[in-house]
Amino acid sequence: MKKIIIATALLISSCGGGGVDTGADLPAPVSIKDIKFSSIQEFVEATGTVTPMKKTTLKSKNSGYYQLMENSDAGRPFTLGDRVTRDEMIIRLENPELENNVMLDSKKLELETSELEYKNQKALYEKGGVTYRELINAEKAMINARYNYQNARIQLANLEIRAPFEGEIAELPYYTPGTEIEAGRELVTLMNYRTLRLELNIPGAEFNRIEVGQEAGITHYLNPDDTLSGVITEKGPVVDSETRSFKVNLRVENSDLLIKPGMFVKASITVLRRDSTIVIPRDIILMKDRGKTVYVVEKGAARERVIETGIQNADSIEVLSGLKENERLVVKGFETLKNRSKVKVLR
Repeated sequence: MKKIIIATALLISSCGGGGVDTGADLPAPVSIKDIKFSSIQEFVEATGTVTPMKKTTLKSKNSGYYQLMENSDAGRPFTLGDRVTRDEMIIRLENPELENNVMLDSKKLELETSELEYKNQKALYEKGGVTYRELINAEKAMINARYNYQNARIQLANLEIRAPFEGEIAELPYYTPGTEIEAGRELVTLMNYRTLRLELNIPGAEFNRIEVGQEAGITHYLNPDDTLSGVITEKGPVVDSETRSFKVNLRVENSDLLIKPGMFVKASITVLRRDSTIVIPRDIILMKDRGKTVYVVEKGAARERVIETGIQNADSIEVLSGLKENERLVVKGFETLKNRSKVKVLR
């Protein structure tokens, strides 16, 4: 009887301890990516505040009675945020006394008369009918009349507040229509931010990697998927002894007005670029005794590869050796793999 019990126990033991399956030989599920040549960039990143490339505040040059012009596109007086074209009149100051004193029509007539007189004197001089002095006096009178007429036009033009460039109204102090405004009062502030200026402080350790002409991607946290194009236009010649940084200025193209002046943005300056090279995600690299390690799939099994890397950025890294084009790189499920582990590719 004891022999029968022992034999039965041995039989159960030989069948795997009561039929429990440990799953040790089950293939591990992984996702893979075929290795292809691509490009990679390395960046120096910094943050700063953008300002408009063009901004000006227009003041009254003469006194006058305030009149805000109408925005013809909107059918109402101009207001904050309105877009204006170059030379478009935004405000006019009425000053009847100045207009009378300038006597523009009179000065225009004087100019026309002096031009005709000079023309006649020149014709007579060529025929010997007048002296050279008489010709010079006629020319002098014409020049003086021209200056008087131009000065009168300038004085009247100073009553018209016109946009010196295309842009947006950023500030528009309110004045009651017809209120007398003295000279020197701020009337309107204009800016054009289709092109922006960005000043950055870059760590001194990056001084030799930053050059005028380098391109940069500009992003704002409100629109992280919209990257604007920037380029370095100026580079400071020295590293500040206190901040251990140096200044660079960038021009940022903002044609769609995605970024507003005063916004805090991040600039990613391209300092290195490599084309037609093997690039993989940084987060799939495992640090092991032999070095940086990744896995590829060959004949249903994971194969360990020790790699040498090159330039890198926040997401990707260049592989200089250890991988080949068209190999199947494990990008998910690699954390628990060992060399020659059986795998099941899920793609």
